[in-house]
Amino acid sequence: MFNSLISSIKRWQRKSRPEEAPQSTHPGDAPGSNKPARQDSRKKAAKESRKRNGAAKASSAAATPSRVVVSRSDHTLSRRDVSRAALTVMKRLQEAGFEAYIVGGGVRDLLLGGHPKDFDAATDAPPEQAKQLFRGARIVGRRFRILHARIGREIIEVTTFRGHHSDGEEHEAQQSEHGMLLRDNVYGDLESDAIRRDFTVNALYYTTQGFEIHDYTGGMQDIEDRLIRMIGDPETRYKEDPVRMLRAVRFAAKLDFDIEPATAVPLQQLAPLLRNIAPARLFDEVLKLLMSGHGERTFELLRQYHLWEHLFPDNARHLDSPEAEALTRQALRNTDDRIRNEQRVTPAFLYAALLWPAVNFEQKFLSEHGTPPVPALAQAAQKVVGVQLTHTAIPKRFSIPMREIWDMQSRLPRRGGERAFRLQEHPRFRAAYDFLLLREESGEIPAGLGQWWTEFQQADEEQRQQMVRDVPRNGPRGGKGRGRRNRGGRNRNRSKRPNNGSEHPSS
Repeated sequence: MFNSLISSIKRWQRKSRPEEAPQSTHPGDAPGSNKPARQDSRKKAAKESRKRNGAAKASSAAATPSRVVVSRSDHTLSRRDVSRAALTVMKRLQEAGFEAYIVGGGVRDLLLGGHPKDFDAATDAPPEQAKQLFRGARIVGRRFRILHARIGREIIEVTTFRGHHSDGEEHEAQQSEHGMLLRDNVYGDLESDAIRRDFTVNALYYTTQGFEIHDYTGGMQDIEDRLIRMIGDPETRYKEDPVRMLRAVRFAAKLDFDIEPATAVPLQQLAPLLRNIAPARLFDEVLKLLMSGHGERTFELLRQYHLWEHLFPDNARHLDSPEAEALTRQALRNTDDRIRNEQRVTPAFLYAALLWPAVNFEQKFLSEHGTPPVPALAQAAQKVVGVQLTHTAIPKRFSIPMREIWDMQSRLPRRGGERAFRLQEHPRFRAAYDFLLLREESGEIPAGLGQWWTEFQQADEEQRQQMVRDVPRNGPRGGKGRGRRNRGGRNRNRSKRPNNGSEHPSS
């Protein structure tokens, strides 16, 4: 709060300086005759700083058309399609004397005839003042502060209009040596906020005051042309936040748009900057990329622009194998189908499929060098997951089921005795069974075992007993065990040995 007050005072002082009376620069106007020179020096330094840090601003201003206000009769968006919670947020802000708009993907998707899952609001109210209007609201984020306003069961993200990064003070704006924005709490007006957004199709503002759409960046035309276009200089904007490269691909796949050539050109060159993003944030982005119903198309674009190898490096290294690529594509295709059919999906299964080619390869390598199969799988999983965690985080609630799916691949072929019945009761049986079918479909393993398990699940109790009895006992699928262990174990002959204390247990 205190920092926000200081920033407001400094911005007010900067705005008021041009209105002050010009000071004389005549040499004889002492004292203070050198003050204009010092002011010129400060202005020159500030100008150079803005030139270095505000390249995106200058480029955006040069490339951005003037504001276009689309009247209600000239667009298809209706407030009936906007959630009641979002309308409530706008109404409270407007009644308090602030500007308020629906902005971003909600406006874009409605114009394209879609059904947005959520809506975001933008306002000129600082987060602290906006928070007072909503019970239970909270301010989140460090890089850029956002208000979460809870209306019923719905949460609306409310952002304050952003200003240009180069206009902020040190406690408001901070960049890394690579140009990435580390802190960006610089506030501005509606026009500066539009220019600060990433893509033109996400910079459209809808207001219930006149039911107009405000367009500062040509977003309406790009929606008509079906283009994903970066606002400002693409290279600078990607350096500010490398995740924008993933967003460009995600929107292109989701909307079936083309990426505008100038927006696409820097992608391959700047792809390594993704290593500067926190793995936890990249995990969230991967879920948006691959679990939104357009995973296979997103995968193709990520490979095309050489972004995939910075998200899943082990998977990328094995895609030369037809089986590995087929497994990856089929997993993504199945996930897309399940999402379209409103079926449950889990990141554990998808990550299991994406990392399996590397785990399988490593397990075979260890087995060929003398490591038993079960320890080989555990060591391979540990190594591959360790590498993946340096790129994208995998929470334990997903990594544990993922490992269980892998572990059951070696147990499903062993169906003799009571094993088949016990395996079917395992919590991960269904996921492991689906994963087995996936491996067969990709050609990694011969078909047959998956069909057996399919029939086993559909059979009655008597038929299941017969199926188990018919399982071959002399191969890996028969589940031939190590035989009945003698209950005496290693101590069976101990009574025959002399026990005078002279024999070492290790002898």
